[in-house]
Amino acid sequence: MQAAEMPSPAEPTPPEGKPTAGLRGNWWSELTSYHWFVLVVAALGWLFDTMDQQLFVLVRQPALVELLGHADNPQHPEVTRYGGYATSIFIVGWATGGLVFGMFGDRWGRARTMMLTILMYSLFTGLSALSVGWWDFAIYRFLTGMGVGGEFAAGVALVAEVMPARARPFALGLLQALSAVGNMTAALIYWAIFGLAPEEGVAGLTAWRLVFLVGILPALLVVVIRRRLREPESWVRAREVILRGGSTDAAAKQLGDLREMFRDPRWRYHTFIGVALAFCGVVGLWGIGFWTPELVRSFVPKQQQSQYVFLTSFLQNLGAFFGIYLFSLLTNWTNRRVAFAIAYLIAWVATVMVFGFMTEKTEIFWMIPLLGFSTLMVFGGYAIYFPELYPTRLRSTGTGFCYNVARYIAALGPMGLGLITGLYAAPEGSPRAGQGLSELTWLSSLGSFDTPLRYAALTLSLIYLVPLFLLPFAPETKGKPLPE
Repeated sequence: MQAAEMPSPAEPTPPEGKPTAGLRGNWWSELTSYHWFVLVVAALGWLFDTMDQQLFVLVRQPALVELLGHADNPQHPEVTRYGGYATSIFIVGWATGGLVFGMFGDRWGRARTMMLTILMYSLFTGLSALSVGWWDFAIYRFLTGMGVGGEFAAGVALVAEVMPARARPFALGLLQALSAVGNMTAALIYWAIFGLAPEEGVAGLTAWRLVFLVGILPALLVVVIRRRLREPESWVRAREVILRGGSTDAAAKQLGDLREMFRDPRWRYHTFIGVALAFCGVVGLWGIGFWTPELVRSFVPKQQQSQYVFLTSFLQNLGAFFGIYLFSLLTNWTNRRVAFAIAYLIAWVATVMVFGFMTEKTEIFWMIPLLGFSTLMVFGGYAIYFPELYPTRLRSTGTGFCYNVARYIAALGPMGLGLITGLYAAPEGSPRAGQGLSELTWLSSLGSFDTPLRYAALTLSLIYLVPLFLLPFAPETKGKPLPE
């Protein structure tokens, strides 16, 4: 698929990646119409990306209840166990896509790769609606995850290289913040379909299948953008130098060369820091934060669960929007390392508060937005920080590697939560086991419930404290030009 060339924008633009000292006013005053076009396109690609993954989170349980044949007992332990497996497989696909398409983004181009990944996650989200068993459902989720992971690396590299230097962190922060709008859109789709579709479904398709069919729509974005979007000038220059073999050194450093990331001590060190930071945030979000629908279902009456799961998802991502964008402001006031430290610390506090002590329906309205604000805030940092760690020839590869390869390890998070939950469960056959409680009584002594899920979440939340010991060694990139 070729990205058509477009004439240069009519407005004069500062060279990509160069400081724009002397310009006054708000950061957006530096953007031309083409800058805005790139930002909107990348934001929509990532927005639909997160919409598709959130659709999975919302309908994971009803889908597996039907596919595993447990309609008579939606809370069957097998549903939770296979839900963890399916989530982990999706995350592994996400990591694989981030690695593979991250390299393609450097070799083929950011725009071309972004369009390909949008088509990929749209197609396989739609095919998920046709699943007949757990295994094909899991395969579709893996392939959807590949598209989701690949789109992020290409999209942020594109925005980072096109935007003026002063506007870059704000534009990337806004790009990541709009991902929360994708999640909120998924919540609205869930509410509309589960609230309005007949119980028996439409044309033989149950509600969760209809939700996945909606996920095909982002593919239309490619039709709209393919003739206008062009590759960043910095990537075109880097590619031309390598194709011409301009120098022995340049020829040795190929576009998207994963080996160079590990041969060169500087890029190897940056990669270690980036993967470690991403690992802690991804485990916290997917291993704990995205299990709020299950937490809410544990104390909300069955007839109200669809309504409150919708509210939970919508409010969690509404909070996330403000948290993610606040990171771009916070890092402007302080620096990258301080902003990351604050974000991880408040993520830990919010997770303990919500999973430990949210027991009333009314608490959903303020606790859940706070959880979304806190646990997604750090993801705003990833979009800003990771492209700043690598030169043009490795930017998409490095960003994809840091953000997604950590998911290979983080994929153990959802399974880990299930296993830890089992460790906290009361012995089978005991009265407390029959009530779905843990043997521990610490939470109930503080006015909460002793469910094993809560104790498991509190244990796993300690992952948020690990980056506090790593950040003093992280390179500070604020105020520095992108590496070339």
